[in-house]
Amino acid sequence: MRTCIYVRVTGHIDDCTCDVETIDAFNNYKLFPRLNELLESDYFRYYKVNLKKPCPFWNDNSHCGIRDCAVKPCPTDEVPDGIRSASYKYSEEAHNRAEECEEANRLGAVDESLSKETQRAMLQWTRHDDSSDSFCEADDIHSPDAEYVDLLLNPERYTGYKGPDAWKIWNSIYEENCFKPQNVKRPLAPGRGDDGGHMFYKWLKGVCIEKRAFYKLISGLHASINIHLSARYLLQDTWSEKKWGPNVTEFQQRFDEVLTRGEGPRRLKNLYFLYLIELRALSKVLPFFERPGFQLYTGNKSRDAEIKNLLLEILHLAKSFPLHFDENSFFAGNKKEAAKLKEEFRLHFKNITRIMDCVGCFKCRLWGKLQTQGLGTVLKILFSENLIGKIPESGPSYGFQLTRQEIVALFNAFGRVSTSVRELENFRNILRNMQ
Repeated sequence: MRTCIYVRVTGHIDDCTCDVETIDAFNNYKLFPRLNELLESDYFRYYKVNLKKPCPFWNDNSHCGIRDCAVKPCPTDEVPDGIRSASYKYSEEAHNRAEECEEANRLGAVDESLSKETQRAMLQWTRHDDSSDSFCEADDIHSPDAEYVDLLLNPERYTGYKGPDAWKIWNSIYEENCFKPQNVKRPLAPGRGDDGGHMFYKWLKGVCIEKRAFYKLISGLHASINIHLSARYLLQDTWSEKKWGPNVTEFQQRFDEVLTRGEGPRRLKNLYFLYLIELRALSKVLPFFERPGFQLYTGNKSRDAEIKNLLLEILHLAKSFPLHFDENSFFAGNKKEAAKLKEEFRLHFKNITRIMDCVGCFKCRLWGKLQTQGLGTVLKILFSENLIGKIPESGPSYGFQLTRQEIVALFNAFGRVSTSVRELENFRNILRNMQ
C-alpha cells in the first residue's frame, strides 16, 4: 500500500497578491467562528427554494432514490413564530402545503419549513427586480412549489449521489459554459487520451483574465463541494445510528497530488481563489448593510439587532483583510469589448444556475442552487461598485438592492467556502498523523 501523502497547498495564488497561509490564518482563527455563529441564526438558516422545477436542458425527470437525497418537510412548530406567523395567510396555500407534505413524506430526508416576513420586510426585499444585473436564474419565491428549507437540518454532505448523472452535470458546466474550446480537453476528463493537462493549461494561461477567473471560480466551487462531501461522509449506517465524519480515502482520491496527477493541488488553489473573490464582495457591500434603516427581520427585535451587529462585525473584519483581490483588472480596456465580455460572463454563469435544476439529488440540488446564487450575488456586488458607492447613509437604496434570498445565499455560500478552508486544515492534520 502506498504511504499516505500529505496534501500540500502552499504559497502564492495566481492572479492575486495573496497566499494560502495568509488566508488560512485569517479564516480559521478570525472569520470562521463568527461566520458560523451568524449562519446558525434564524434569519440565515431559512432559504426559500423550488426543488420541483424541471431540467431545462434535457428530458430527465429521474430523481435520486437514495433516502439521504430526498425531501421531507419539518414540523412547522419548529419554526420561530416571528418567521412563520403569516405563512398561512391564504387558505389555498395551506391546502397546497398539505399536498406537498404528502408527496415529500413519500420521498423522505430534507427538512423543510415555510417562513414569512412581515409585509414591510417583504416590500423591502421585492422592490428591486432588475434582470439586467442578475447573474442567476433565481427561483420565483411566490410559486406554490417554492418552500422554505432549514439549512441547519439539511447539512451539505455525502448522499451517495454519483456516477453518470452527477458527471453529466459537471461535464455540462465545464464543457459548455466555461469558454473552453471543444478541442481543448480538460485534465483527467475521460476519452481522447490524456496529455497531463498540457494543452488545457496552455489554453488557460493564454486567455483573458476574466475567462481564466471564470474557470477558476467554477473549479473552486467544485473543489469546495468535494471537500464537504469528504468531510461529512457516511462512515457507518446501521439500524440504530448513522455516523458521519471525515473520509480520508475519499479526500485523497479527489485531491492527492499523485492520485490526481497534479490536479488536486490546482483544484485547491482554485478554492482559495474563490475564497478571495467572495471575501472581496463582502468587503465591498458593507455600505448596503450599514444603513441604520436596514434590518435582518425575523420578528425578534432584540435578537435581530444582535445578529445585525454580528453581521457588521464580520463585514468590517472582511474589509480589514490585508491582501484583497483587485477586481479592477476585470473588464478593463476597450469599453465596447469589455461590455460584450461582461455580458457573456453574466449569461454563462446564469446558465450554470439553470443547470442546478437538472441535479437528480434534491439535497445536492438545494445546496447547488444556494451556492450558485450566492456566487452570482458576489459577482453582482463586484460589478455594481459605482451603485454601491452612491448608497445614501439613510433612506432606501434604489440604485443597488439585494433581496433576502440573495443575502441568505451570499453568506451561506461564503460559509461553505470558509468551512472548506477550515476542513482542509483538519484533513492536513489527519494525514500528517497518519505518516
